[in-house]
This record gives sequence, structure tokens and C-alpha cells, in this order.
Amino acid sequence: MSQLRVTRPGLLVCTAICIFIFLYLRNPAPEEPEEEPTYPAVVECGFYPEELCSALFDGKGAAPQVAKFCKNPHRAEILAHLHTPRNCSRISQELHFITRPLSAEEGNFSLAYIITVHKELAMFVRLLRAIYVPQNVYCIHVDKKAPKKYKTAVQTLVNCFENIFMSSKTEKVAYTGFPRLKADINCMKDLVHSKFQWNYVINLGGQDFPIKTNKEIIHYIRSKWNDKNITPGVIQPPNTKSKTSQSHPELAPEGSIYVSPNQRFKHEPPRNLTIYFGSAYYVLTRKFVEFALTDIRAKDMLQWSKDIHSPERHYWVTLNRLKDAPGATPNAGWEGNIRAIKWRSEEGNVHDGCKGNNERA
Repeated sequence: MSQLRVTRPGLLVCTAICIFIFLYLRNPAPEEPEEEPTYPAVVECGFYPEELCSALFDGKGAAPQVAKFCKNPHRAEILAHLHTPRNCSRISQELHFITRPLSAEEGNFSLAYIITVHKELAMFVRLLRAIYVPQNVYCIHVDKKAPKKYKTAVQTLVNCFENIFMSSKTEKVAYTGFPRLKADINCMKDLVHSKFQWNYVINLGGQDFPIKTNKEIIHYIRSKWNDKNITPGVIQPPNTKSKTSQSHPELAPEGSIYVSPNQRFKHEPPRNLTIYFGSAYYVLTRKFVEFALTDIRAKDMLQWSKDIHSPERHYWVTLNRLKDAPGATPNAGWEGNIRAIKWRSEEGNVHDGCKGNNERA
């Protein structure tokens, strides 16, 4: 009897606790709404902060004063704009996108951009904002394996601009390899079938950033490359021939190794093409893009490139050396200032490193 007296209160207490837990889980306390982030008033430095850039690069003493009037949203602010419901006019205004052509010359010369991204959302927005003008057109390839939240945020931004769209077909992209090449080709197909007219296409990675304005890029193209493609490269050096003379295992995006079923020496390049080696980055005319998407040699070269090492570093430069290709530069070498880059492994030997401040790169 005494044991029952001891047990009964314990059962009552246990039952009460279980009922409380059940009711709590069934009706959880409402979450407090996240406080809307507030931002200080920002003064925009015109449509393009050329005064600030020139002041910084020339080491002028006025640079800090100019910078006070050219503030840009920080990373947290950019992410807040894309992860909370906002109307497009507010996104365009508060992220400081250019809303009109800055000159008649620029308005009559449109560029297309292909941007492959997979991470660093705020960095991508800064890149897009830096190169955006309403007369250009932009195809964004978001990596197939990117997080859903990232894709949704990019789509939110893209939906606010008629001349920006996401690639209709996506790839699982690694740093190098055939999917990297296919990502560009997917965007090219979308660009040539879009309603927008454009003169040249330029490809970028999500961590790139321009060091020239839209107008300066147009001047550079017209000064030396008018109606010509820019694909820096040379005939394949002997030390890289092994990378195209036999099938290679491909590093899959997840980090595993995909072994090609053709672990043997590859056939010679199709149609007696001379293979060139160069940059994966380019500036291409629209006519050349249409040629690359339809010419039988380009299609055969694409098929042949599926299991070679870094096909994106061979494909464009090889096709651009064909004499009958639109805008071809058969005798070009490494000419063409497309990218400025300093490899960390070359610091102290080829360059002095990146020190910031007022030093030029």
C-alpha cells in the first residue's frame, strides 16, 4: 500500500509533464518577426563613381572625402534585400543599379555577359551591379549543385530586370572540365534566341570584378578588335599535348573521380583541326557565337572535347584560329587584355603581390 502511495504522485507528475510537452509541441510559441533592418541614408556618387576610382588610383588626398559620398551597401545589407520580400524598384534603387545608358555611344553598342556562379551571393551582386547597364543583356548560370536558398535569391534579383535571365539549362560545374564549357554554351544558346540584340559576349566567373567601365570596354574592343574575337592563346605547347592526346579522368564537382570509359589514346582531332591552347575567357562577336553553335567542325570539336583536360582552354581559341570563322584571328597569340590576375604561387617571382592602398595592380 505504501508503495502505491509513493508511485501514484509520481505518475501524476509525469502525466502532467507529458501533457505540457504535447501541448507545447502542438502549439509552439509564435516566433518573433525578424526586425526589418534599417540602413543609414546613402548618397550615391552619380551613376558611376569615376571620381572616386581616379582619386584612389592616382593617390589623391581627396580620395577619403570623395569616398564619404560614394557609400555602397555592405554584405549583410545586400543579403537582406534578396532574402526578404521587397519590390523591384526598391531593390534597384537601394542596390544602386544603373537605370539608363550613360552615353549615346554606349546605348548603341550592347554587350552580352555570361556569368557562372555557385557561391558568395553578395560578391555576385557587387559584380553584377558593377557591370550592369540597361542596354546590355546578362545570362546567369547558377551551378546545378548550388543550395536552393542561393538559387532562390538569385532568381529574386533576376526577376527585377528584363535584360537579366538565368540559363535555361544548368550543369554541375567544377573549376575546369567539360561541364564548365557546357555552361557557357548553354547560355550562348539562350542569348542568341533571346529578343535582345548584342554585339559581343564576355564570360565571367562569380568572383571576377571589372577594372574598366562599360564605356572603356567598348573603346578597347573598337580600338583594336572591331568585328574580331579575342581569344588569347597559341598552338598547343609540347608540355600540354598529353592532356589532349589521351582520355583523362575528370574531377567531378563533388570531388570524386569520374573515369572516362576511353582510357586509351584519343583519336586525332576531328577534321584535321590544329589544337590551340589558351584562355578559358573570351570576347566573342555574335556572328562567331552563331557559328560555334551551328558549324559542323565546331560540333565535332565539342564532341571530341568531352574527355580532354580543360577543354574550355582549347575550344574557343582553336575555333577562332579557323580562317573562315566570323571575326577570326588566325595569326593572333596571347594578345588581348581580358583578365588581370595575380596567382598567389607567383608572388615574389612574377609580381609583388596584392597590397591594396594606392598601388596599381
